Amino acid sequence: MQLSYSSTEDRVFRGRDMRLKQCIWASVLLCAAAVGTPGQEARKAIAKPTPRYPDIAKQLKLVGTVKVEIVIGPDGKVKNTNVVGGHPILIDATLVALKEWKYEPAKTETTATLTFDFRP
Repeated sequence: MQLSYSSTEDRVFRGRDMRLKQCIWASVLLCAAAVGTPGQEARKAIAKPTPRYPDIAKQLKLVGTVKVEIVIGPDGKVKNTNVVGGHPILIDATLVALKEWKYEPAKTETTATLTFDFRP
């Protein structure tokens, strides 16, 4: 007959040790995933005209923020837009300006999230 003895301190230490190992592995995996995400490097904007503050927004003293997710094609043009939030009047002005934005060329598409603040 074999007896084993395990104190509470031994079990707590092993539990902490296991949690530490799990945290380290999770950190390593997250870093590897971030490095391995293709086409998500920051791209330099060549031309980025500022959205025009609409006259109706001035009359209404409308202020706000518009948030837009964009997909930049390999040629540097804004290929797709997805409005995340903002007032419809300000969104229209933002989308008109984004049609004129141009980024440096890259091998793949890139996704970016942009925020535009409108103040009179």
